[in-house]
Amino acid sequence: MERSKLIGLLAGPLLFLLLLNIPGNLISPEGDPVMAVAAWMVVWWITEAVSISVTALLPLLLFPLLGVMELADVGANYGSPIIFLFFGGFVLALALEKVNLHKRIALTIINRTGTGPERVILGFMIATASLSMWISNTASTVVMLPIALSVIHLLIDDADGFTQKDRNFALSVMLGIAFSANAGGIATVIGTPPNSVLIGLLENEYQIEISFLRWMTLGLPISILLIGISYLVLVKWMFPCKGLQFGASRDVIRTELQKLGPPSGREKRVLTIFGITVFLWIFRTLINNLIPGLGLTDTAISMFGAILLFAFPYKLRKGEFILQWEDTSRLAWGILILFGGGLALARGMSSSGLVDLVSGAIASSEISILLTAVLLIALMLFMTELMSNVALVAVLAPVVAGIAIGLDVPLLHLLIPVTIASSCAFMLPMATPPNAIVFASGYIRVHQMARVGFILNCISILLLVLVFQFVIPWLF
Repeated sequence: MERSKLIGLLAGPLLFLLLLNIPGNLISPEGDPVMAVAAWMVVWWITEAVSISVTALLPLLLFPLLGVMELADVGANYGSPIIFLFFGGFVLALALEKVNLHKRIALTIINRTGTGPERVILGFMIATASLSMWISNTASTVVMLPIALSVIHLLIDDADGFTQKDRNFALSVMLGIAFSANAGGIATVIGTPPNSVLIGLLENEYQIEISFLRWMTLGLPISILLIGISYLVLVKWMFPCKGLQFGASRDVIRTELQKLGPPSGREKRVLTIFGITVFLWIFRTLINNLIPGLGLTDTAISMFGAILLFAFPYKLRKGEFILQWEDTSRLAWGILILFGGGLALARGMSSSGLVDLVSGAIASSEISILLTAVLLIALMLFMTELMSNVALVAVLAPVVAGIAIGLDVPLLHLLIPVTIASSCAFMLPMATPPNAIVFASGYIRVHQMARVGFILNCISILLLVLVFQFVIPWLF
């Protein structure tokens, strides 16, 4: 075991016991046990001493023992409606991957963007982001990587060898895929786990609902802007490859498309169910207005799509369906547990008065609202370079909610940009799975990713501060 993990494994429970047994009250008799549990979870999440999903189970064990909440109340967070919204999203992504529809979509997008080097890079970025809106950013990166490597190998094997322009192209493609996977998830509620953690917190603790469409009206433009900025920084500034010529790239894409063959009946069925689900998500409010009393929710729509994939027959006589339950062995169950743990921790912070304490302290200070927003966005963005973004949002979102209450700022105005900042980790290979996957290709060095990533991090902070100041008050 790595030394940092071993230290974290021991430090977590030791810090918990220390905080629990300090004479007197650090905060309050109700708040101290919650703070002790939170400290243990943060240490294990930062060091990844054990799986982050296992860490998320600690409230289920400790809160009842410490008298923070009853077991049934803690367990209810692990079965929150938002968990099933994401479960349905996972099942839809599973179906797309099972029938290879995600690869067909990606190849088709790349094929239509052109064969010039800058167009090929743009095609890879658009395709990756389009997938990352609906399937995990890890899966979208894994799909794109081998296709990108095939194109790069054309440059290695050509007459002039692997020139500086070739290296710049390889760097831009690899970094473009990772950055687009990270930014693409911002666009939808189910695109990346931190979005769902925020939605769950708002619904569970503050009875504030953000619909699928309402999130997209903000998330999609931010995602497009970040991808566009990343593209310009990569190909126009940091790693220019203008003048590079290779006509064989289209052949690689076409060959990959030919390997897939014509769309199968199963692919068409998955695409139809996927389209119906997205349509219902987008027009849910309109449908509810047209049919009073229907009460359609994003979670219900998500479960409708998921159940349909298991229940809609592909070959009725043979009893074959699009998805079988065995397919769920590849589902990210750990992420669902992680959501539950984050919601349980947030509920513990709220019920014990910790959030009220934070909001009271902020209310009595003279701190500027804009400066607070800048600091929180920057803190979230740079901390997510070092630890899981979903775990970070689970810990910090309730605190940010308390700060918003203390400053008398609408919760959404502060929580949304801070949560989106958790998806803007562009600097380090360990920050996100896409960063790690493209780094493992061997075409990127740490200092190259860090140099570009730092620039994009700073631009992201500026963009999110502008969103906080001008856009969110108008939309929400």
